Amino acid sequence: MTSIPATLLWCLSAGTAAAVVMIFFLVRMRQGTQALRRHLATAEARSSAAERGHTELAAQLRATEDELRHLAEARLPDLATSLAHPHVTVRGLRDPRFTGTDVDRALTAAMDQLTQAVGKERTRVDEAAQATMRGATTTIQALLYRLQTLLQEMQHRYDDQAVAQDLLQADFLNEQALRRVQTTGVVCGAWPGLTREDSHLADLVVGAMSRLRGYERVQVSNLLRDPVGVVARAVEPVAIALTELLANALHHSHHELPVAVTLQQGNRGASVIVDDYGIGMHADEIAYATRLLSGGEQVLLTELGDPPRSGFAAVGQLVRQYGFTVHVESSPYGGVRAVIYIPGDPLLTLLDETAQPMSAMAPLPPQMLHAHSTPLGVPTGVSGGMSQSLSGGAPSPEPVAATPTAVGPAAAAPAAGAGHTPARAPEAEPARTPEPAPAYTPEAEPAHAPDSASDDGLPRRRRRRPVGEPERPLPRTEPVAERSPEESATRWAALQSGTLSGRAEAEYRTPRPEGNDQG
Repeated sequence: MTSIPATLLWCLSAGTAAAVVMIFFLVRMRQGTQALRRHLATAEARSSAAERGHTELAAQLRATEDELRHLAEARLPDLATSLAHPHVTVRGLRDPRFTGTDVDRALTAAMDQLTQAVGKERTRVDEAAQATMRGATTTIQALLYRLQTLLQEMQHRYDDQAVAQDLLQADFLNEQALRRVQTTGVVCGAWPGLTREDSHLADLVVGAMSRLRGYERVQVSNLLRDPVGVVARAVEPVAIALTELLANALHHSHHELPVAVTLQQGNRGASVIVDDYGIGMHADEIAYATRLLSGGEQVLLTELGDPPRSGFAAVGQLVRQYGFTVHVESSPYGGVRAVIYIPGDPLLTLLDETAQPMSAMAPLPPQMLHAHSTPLGVPTGVSGGMSQSLSGGAPSPEPVAATPTAVGPAAAAPAAGAGHTPARAPEAEPARTPEPAPAYTPEAEPAHAPDSASDDGLPRRRRRRPVGEPERPLPRTEPVAERSPEESATRWAALQSGTLSGRAEAEYRTPRPEGNDQG
């Protein structure tokens, strides 16, 4: 048997070991290759996910950029416009996928901050504008009062009828300018500018009428049971509010249609109801007017329109400051009904008609008309400040209408809040100590007789004379310096009656002014 050489055995052993080593490394290489493949697949998956994330991030970034561009180009301008015009709708997000996200919350916070900043700046600018207007209107108002006083002095100085007519027309135009300036000043927070004494509510209505063009269309029914008066501090504010409501009614109704004013007395206050037969107001207009008249919030000048309609805004300011209320609604006559309610506490008082009678221009309450129709020798009087009629105070069912032609700027008595200076009162006579009045008869006070017609067909109302005082004839023409106060008052009354035709002619020749609030 042939033996295997040792050398061959060693070679076989070495080859076997080398084969084992090669097999081991081959296995390890395969395992490494598989691991590398797995790692490569994972890297590829991660790369794909990163690429997808980058694509999504780029799309989201582009969407955010578009949303920011939409905010700057659309939403912010809408927001700025809506701050001045609340009916404008502000557009929302362009991409609804951002709803409720951090982007939505961030954009909403930015819009809220812009709203607050714009609101503060508008308020600051408006306050500065109001301060400027307040100072200017106060100065102009003082100058117009001086002009009014000068015109009244000229009316007393000159006896020529043509000159008197021109002076009355100038005084009427000055009165309208004064009303515009006064209303603007009140809107800007200015004081009304006048302090008066306690005045009859009916006289306030006549005074408000005398400040307006077209006053002859106003028909007043005085249904007050008692001599109701407004306390001194509220006389001018109530007169301003009445003037603006009457101006609104006159402007927005046909020039041939009347405006009905009714004075009513309740248990806790008195009301003045203004009804027109005009074009009326829509629901949104009534809501806007109610917001202005409530006086519950500050109104900016920019909210009053162009040109600004400041009447209701001025009334709202006075409502907030003095405590009366104003309500507007659709009138049963097709137009607008405005109601001013004046609470008895603390704005009303009862006046003594003997010491402070109503103006001759004011409409009489039903019980006074009933008293004037009583038989001779039957007395009437005032008991405890409450007016009493012979029939127990029962009001007459027939309303009392104010004589249209008896109302004018020169006819309103300032003691009743109708004018602006004491020189305006036609009954301006020295104070007398009241004496016991005799029993009232129709002949004792012919000033309340029915209106008589003048030569030119216009009605006239005679001035009221204190009860018991004999009628004085008109004085002859003489120098002004030699006239007594009584004679001057009589001449002034005659001058007013003689210039009614001139005022009516001026009314039709001058164009009608624009209205304030309605429509």
